[in-house]
Amino acid sequence: MEQTHHGIGIKVYTTATPPPEEDPTPLSSLPRLPPEAGRKRKVVAKGVQKTISKTSMLVNFLPTGTLLTFEMVLPSVYRHGDCSHVTTIMIYSLLCLCALSCFFFHFTDSFRGPDGTVYYGFVTPNGLALFKPGLEVESPKDDKYKVGLTDFVHAVMSVLVFVAIAFSDHRVTNCVFPGHEKEMDQVMEGFPLMVGIICSGLFLVFPKTRFGVGCMAA
Repeated sequence: MEQTHHGIGIKVYTTATPPPEEDPTPLSSLPRLPPEAGRKRKVVAKGVQKTISKTSMLVNFLPTGTLLTFEMVLPSVYRHGDCSHVTTIMIYSLLCLCALSCFFFHFTDSFRGPDGTVYYGFVTPNGLALFKPGLEVESPKDDKYKVGLTDFVHAVMSVLVFVAIAFSDHRVTNCVFPGHEKEMDQVMEGFPLMVGIICSGLFLVFPKTRFGVGCMAA
């Protein structure tokens, strides 16, 4: 304790308090993420990036909403990351439903009625069959509304594109092909690109003329 004398006779007592000692925490003592968790996070991010880069050009060949539905439902099916028997069956069911929708929607078409309303229906050998029978509007019977080879080509190509995109996801291949992750990674390195090139060429030979469900109306 120190005494300080001022000219007016007042003594001021001050206590010299030493500065607090710094206690730097060594970096080695800070909590760190387990190396396995960081490695898994990097692998997942890399897989998602590769999937997007490979399949971005293929989305244009699919009906609107099919891939979105698949990507929304798949996380709920694969939420625990365990490929149990039930999970595998649900993934198979999801793949089949989405593939059927890709095939089915390519046999639909639409036309604009006299009142300006857009009507949808199935293409048949006899013309367009409306989804809702009994309407006062007459369905067209033109040749362009009749089913043909182009419709089957587009439907098959759409299913191939969906399979290429779905199998680029590790959540699907890990359950559908357990124990063959490395082989599937090698296959999927070039399969989406090959499907995209083939489908692009076929779409040039068989141009799209339908404006059915999942497409913009004519």
